[in-house]
Amino acid sequence: MYLFIVSIFLFLIGIYFCLIDLVVFIEYELFMFNSSQFIMTLLFDWMSLIFMSFVLFISSLVIKYSEEYMSGDPFLNRFIILVLMFVFSMMFLILSPNMISILLGWDGLGLVSYCLVIYYQNVKSFNAGMITALSNRVGDCMILMSIAWMFSYGSWNYFMYIDFFGVGFDVNLMCLMILIAGMTKSAQIPFSPWLPAAMAAPTPVSSLVHSSTLVTAGVYLLIRFNPLYLNSSISYFFLFISLITMFMSGVCANFEFDLKKIIALSTLSQLGLMMFIISFGYIYLGFFHLLTHAMFKALLFMCSGVVIHSVKNCQDIRLLGNIFNQLPLTCVCFIISSLCLCGFPFLSGFYSKDLILDYYSSDIINLFVYFFLYFSTGLTVSYSFRLIYYLMIKDYSFFGYHSLVDNYYIMLRSMYMLLFVSIVVGCLLSWIIFPTPIYLNMPMFLKLMVLLVCLFGGLFGYFLSFFNLFDLIYSYFLYKLSYFIGNMWFIPYLTVSLPQYPLSSGYSISKISDFGWFEYFGGQGIYSFLMCLSNFNQSIQSVTFYIFFLMFSFWFVILVFI
Repeated sequence: MYLFIVSIFLFLIGIYFCLIDLVVFIEYELFMFNSSQFIMTLLFDWMSLIFMSFVLFISSLVIKYSEEYMSGDPFLNRFIILVLMFVFSMMFLILSPNMISILLGWDGLGLVSYCLVIYYQNVKSFNAGMITALSNRVGDCMILMSIAWMFSYGSWNYFMYIDFFGVGFDVNLMCLMILIAGMTKSAQIPFSPWLPAAMAAPTPVSSLVHSSTLVTAGVYLLIRFNPLYLNSSISYFFLFISLITMFMSGVCANFEFDLKKIIALSTLSQLGLMMFIISFGYIYLGFFHLLTHAMFKALLFMCSGVVIHSVKNCQDIRLLGNIFNQLPLTCVCFIISSLCLCGFPFLSGFYSKDLILDYYSSDIINLFVYFFLYFSTGLTVSYSFRLIYYLMIKDYSFFGYHSLVDNYYIMLRSMYMLLFVSIVVGCLLSWIIFPTPIYLNMPMFLKLMVLLVCLFGGLFGYFLSFFNLFDLIYSYFLYKLSYFIGNMWFIPYLTVSLPQYPLSSGYSISKISDFGWFEYFGGQGIYSFLMCLSNFNQSIQSVTFYIFFLMFSFWFVILVFI
């Protein structure tokens, strides 16, 4: 309840800041060392305030949802504390214009996400958590190097450099480090495998992670650093990577049968769309789609959690079917959130996706990018309709004969709240972020292209399931092709298998050098030689009296004879 009230309060303040175009900096001097000030800076503008309000709103509903979803867990309080740590790390990241405090929030997200992914303690969760943590560590290293690079110019505050980007400032190197950091958090190619692997976490965590916190941190960072790469040549590389990520995730989602992984791949597809439009410099459009996507994607994961609970924790959509009769309220929420994802007219996803596609249609770079963008948009509709068909339209399957009851009242209450917001938030934000009506003069066929692509994508997804074309695709002749496409183009195998070769070669070199001749003639050899000298010296000192007596006798005999 506290998070919900604070989110409403922040949303109203964010609207006020947006209307009067107000930005507030709060600086607090932590300490001074050798006349150098160490200042903690907080940035309050309409973008950070509205984003914070959305994160707190979704997290409040997710925590309420978890009360019933995780009711059988004996460590529910620990789970809630982890989720709150996750949310507060995101707050720290949103409010920070300082690279040090950004790193604290950034690393906090990576650490707590590892703890949440391995929450169900089994081998699969441990492996998924390790892939998630190591992939995010790459971005942490890039942030650390950018801190060192920025400090050579006098400050860690990136707002200090907006006027100096390109003037005595190595833009390309800094841009590449920030870009790689954003790609790791937002799971762009080749860092994509951790996003579906993170589905090992509980469904409330997936709802929070994939809507407004972890995966959106990279997009938000690149929105803040937009002046850095806007006029840089790396922006074209950025555009290509986001486009291929969007296409790859759309194709793989049409070959996937795991319910949560399909929704995770849809998140990856939408992240590619956000990155794509940000690479053009349309940061407000990317931020608009980020906020609308957060609402209906959280709702989509909540609906999938209710379905998984109802069918005894089964996630294979081939075993489901015709559950609309048993779970009508959940299925209505699922269908509306899927339609928002597809960009159905006058739902929240329509206002952002249609505007993004219209903006690009009015400023086409080349036909290759145009084709892949629209084809990926059609794939989004395709896997959404395929998922709806397998869950609700298909004939009774194994779990369809079970008596499923839609009586999860606390979970449904959270879903209704998100359902209402998912429907109205697109229209509301379009008037807040773009108070002046946008007029795009386009030919009729370009304007209708979006609706035609969505229509053909939905028909393709329906017929793909209805005519069982997968029987042909999975036949012997196309088995290798379907295996390649369905496994994210073998990127998970590359990211898991390739590090084994340098690790094994490093172990061999270490075994030859550190445990071989280097050790014999190096540390251990010197140690053995010094031990021999020490033992000889100790033996001499332990028999000093006998040596003295022998020497006395020797010299006495010599003196007598002389």
